[in-house]
Amino acid sequence: MTAPERIDAPVGVKLRTDIEYRAGNPNPYRARVRWTDPTDSRKRLSRSTMFPTEDAAQDWLDRIMKAAGRGVSVDLATASLGEYGDSVMDLAMRGLELKTHAPYMAGWRLRVKPTVGHLEVVGITAGIADRALNSWIADGAGVSTLKNTIAVWVRVMEQAIRDGIIEINPARLNGWQKLIKTAEDEEHDPRGLALRDWDTLDRLADALVAASYNQYDGWGDVVRFAGGTGARIGEVSGVRAGDIDTDKWIWRVCRQTTTAPGGLIDKGTKGKRSRLVPIIPELRPNIAWRISRVGKRSDARLFTGPLGGRITTAVLRDATHWDDVVVRLGYEYLRRHDLRHTALTWFADAGVPPHVLMRIAGHGQLTTTQRYLHPDLRSIERAGAQLTAYINASRGLPGPKVEVEQIRELALTS
Repeated sequence: MTAPERIDAPVGVKLRTDIEYRAGNPNPYRARVRWTDPTDSRKRLSRSTMFPTEDAAQDWLDRIMKAAGRGVSVDLATASLGEYGDSVMDLAMRGLELKTHAPYMAGWRLRVKPTVGHLEVVGITAGIADRALNSWIADGAGVSTLKNTIAVWVRVMEQAIRDGIIEINPARLNGWQKLIKTAEDEEHDPRGLALRDWDTLDRLADALVAASYNQYDGWGDVVRFAGGTGARIGEVSGVRAGDIDTDKWIWRVCRQTTTAPGGLIDKGTKGKRSRLVPIIPELRPNIAWRISRVGKRSDARLFTGPLGGRITTAVLRDATHWDDVVVRLGYEYLRRHDLRHTALTWFADAGVPPHVLMRIAGHGQLTTTQRYLHPDLRSIERAGAQLTAYINASRGLPGPKVEVEQIRELALTS
């Protein structure tokens, strides 16, 4: 199928709008802008887009008319961010040192365009920008990567302001430095972001369910599964019935849900490596129940939203009023990705060897895994007791005496 011909509506022509309802379409409201070719009065031209609600359709028309009132053509006003950014990138990047171009363009190609490039420039809000940033943080983007990505996006949107397409730059997010600071803290001490124990995770899951529309239990199951396996939310969304061996209770992690132009897709895991993750007894009853529901369909999703859709970290946050719930519980720092930190910290505290934990987590470098191995306070207290016992036993000083075998046993159980 050939691409539709672009319509270059002249600036200043009189525009007419209408909304038509088309039953049977998942986006049934067609918003249309029409005008007459000033060079040929017999020629009628138009541009239309489908929307799920009448309010969304009207909002689109209002923005088009507002842009037209500022002298912006219809084509420019309805351009997607990806199309517009590519066309004005030279202008957006002017004044930058050449060495800055490469990391900025990497952020544009690898993050901005795949995440929000399909959206119209006039339709991008601060909320959309905030969700995009959170998804990049959840995907593990580094601090410098985030800064470069935000910077190039801000520059493109500034050019849109100069072109009269928008009035306010939605990519200039308030508080994004705090989000990056959290990411920096995470890089150095992910253990500090972990929940204390399973009961705490359980309370969080129950509170999120209670805050969701119709108290959908599936949100709590997603939270428990992520907090018990160390999986990313996108990987939880990607799990299929056939991925789990219920004889050995092992999950083969091989796909994740992620954003793409036009919506959500499933693709390989981060690093394109599958890995094996144990399913602990606390999770098995729910998994067994979910597998029984889908019968013999090995490709059936185990975790979905209430309407059967894919799950992302942004979907989970919005559906459960995450931000309000965690503040109420006293965990205002907690993000969805911290469920992964929770499980990996628990694995480390349970004594799982670093090379095994590295495979469970899917880390590419051992140094990343080692951040989870810092001893907690109880470990330090046990270490002091072991040293005292050893000194007393070897020097014969007053105090509790512990035989060598007892010391070894204490070391093995600590």
